[in-house]
Amino acid sequence: MSEHIKQQVKTKYGSVAVSGLSTAHDGVKAVAEAFGYSADELASIPAEANMGLSCGNPTAMASLKPGEVVVDLGCGGGLDVLLAARRVGPTGRAIGIDMTPEMIALARKNADKSDSGGDVEFHLATIDAIPLADASVDCVISNCVINLAPDKAAVFRDVARILKPGGRLAVSDIALKQPLPAALANDIAAYVGCIAGAISIDSYRQQLVDAGLSAVNIIDSGADLNAYAKVENQSGCCSPPPESSTGLPIADTDCCSPAPSSAGDTLHARLAELLTQYDVNDYAASVKVFAVKPR
Repeated sequence: MSEHIKQQVKTKYGSVAVSGLSTAHDGVKAVAEAFGYSADELASIPAEANMGLSCGNPTAMASLKPGEVVVDLGCGGGLDVLLAARRVGPTGRAIGIDMTPEMIALARKNADKSDSGGDVEFHLATIDAIPLADASVDCVISNCVINLAPDKAAVFRDVARILKPGGRLAVSDIALKQPLPAALANDIAAYVGCIAGAISIDSYRQQLVDAGLSAVNIIDSGADLNAYAKVENQSGCCSPPPESSTGLPIADTDCCSPAPSSAGDTLHARLAELLTQYDVNDYAASVKVFAVKPR
């Protein structure tokens, strides 16, 4: 099941990467601003780095300092990497990890267009097998991506591995306040939309502790998750067909195409449809997650 989910996520986010979504779209900009990005931050980087996929602003809470090494798990088009590079400066490094080739290509293109002022690099990899040395990173950030990982415990173990003693985790993510209704829990659009794959706040906390991290703090940001319904013309695979034996619908991986003409066939359109039926804020929260690797 986990490989099936990974392929679904990779396919759909690959489609998003080539969709042309950017801060130039009012809905995309509205989502980013709803989750904490300022107009100045969005204007400081290429518009294509923001595709309306955030659930927070981890660079704003990571307390990044000049000279630090920061890693963004699930970097997408490079939004947070480019903002982090400005904070760590020319003596630091900002590194993006993403498993989707189209996203890595887009992130590198955006980095070439950006005057980030820092050392920026991107790696094609999964976030549970980060291609970096042990104890080599000062800070790990992520933005609404860890909830997409089928094996979150493996992600947290690898985070603990790459962090230096005293290094920190500062993540924006989705976590559950109570179990989801079956219609949300079993819908691939809700999974790829960062809701159905979320775990409970208590489980999130315990898995971080089990990975060897301490000083764990998870804060409900109070942001409105219905903001995702603001994104229009989202590229993605076709509307979900009948369920597979995994309990999640299987999308035809050949049905994806950039910017499909019918909004009803798109990822965010399906998610928006679900959000008209359920107030996801009753079940899930945008959370700020902090943890430290003991010295």
